[in-house]
Amino acid sequence: MTPTDPGQSLELQDIRKHYGAVTALDGLSLEVRAGEFVALLGPSGSGKTTALMAIAGFERPDGGRIVIGGQAIDGLPPHRRNIGMVFQRYALFPHLTVAENVAYPLRRRGLPTAEIAARVAQALALVRLDGLGPRGTDQLSGGQQQRVAIARALVFRPGVLLMDEPMSALDKKLRQHMQMELRLLHRELGCTIVLVTHDQEEALSMADRVAPLSEGRLRQFDAPAALYENPADAFVADFIGRTNFLPLDGSGDARIAGFAAPLGVDALAADSPPALAGRVFGIRPEHVALRTADHAGGEPCRVVEAAYAGATQSVLVEAAGHRILAEVPSSLRLWSGGDAARLDFHARRGRIFLPLSSP
Repeated sequence: MTPTDPGQSLELQDIRKHYGAVTALDGLSLEVRAGEFVALLGPSGSGKTTALMAIAGFERPDGGRIVIGGQAIDGLPPHRRNIGMVFQRYALFPHLTVAENVAYPLRRRGLPTAEIAARVAQALALVRLDGLGPRGTDQLSGGQQQRVAIARALVFRPGVLLMDEPMSALDKKLRQHMQMELRLLHRELGCTIVLVTHDQEEALSMADRVAPLSEGRLRQFDAPAALYENPADAFVADFIGRTNFLPLDGSGDARIAGFAAPLGVDALAADSPPALAGRVFGIRPEHVALRTADHAGGEPCRVVEAAYAGATQSVLVEAAGHRILAEVPSSLRLWSGGDAARLDFHARRGRIFLPLSSP
């Protein structure tokens, strides 16, 4: 027996939300499969937290429907939606013990005392806090407090677990550890999780699928590797990972403005636009190659700055008036500011986009 039932599906259908003249959600539609781990990812003001609060019932959308397990829940108050919630600051009760915090939602539901005790014990064991039930929450570390919040959200067996930036208060090492713990917990339980985060690494490392949001709109919804390797637009390419955006000169051979040689047909994906004028070529730093100045081929460039990062070196170069970031293996050579070099691309790994400034 586990402390949660199998997760339920979640569907957002054309959700809209306005705060005066500000559009927080602009027709957001999203389908989360039962048992799936999904991350809503975006910068501040993208609409991700508004979407989470609408699912939880703390915000009322101006339009659209929210469906959990095939049932519309729009008219239900938060406590009747069978949704667990882990808040950014955990929202633990300081005057209650760990066990009393976890038991709180069960007591609100009027469960028998014996069943409450059994479920609390199961939930604490699940998050590896066995034996800590009698402690006060002020006696726990940040990671332990987070686990208490997760146990409290799972103890009443919700159909969907919502998490609002739950690891933002933790230091980097503990945050990475807790990300792995939560991922393992999800695999063990099979619950449906929707995580809100602005941290791209967190989203990519934890979620089955990631939904990047911008200005209240869904930009793409895909597995982490697909998002990174095949971003749908310049926003996704820029927000998830790092990308160089280089203007094309508009000729039919896909030439970067000021470069002597064209990129070649490999640079053009099958769905690239036929007209290149006004487009940019996007390329990840790890797909930029640097060679010594006497190397044949490529474009001449000058190293502006270089930063050593162990196995790799981040190198900023200037070529034909463009600043381009390359991430190259440190084992090949270490570059320094002022070095002359030649620049080339693994062009088939690049994509053609409308510029970021375009609507």
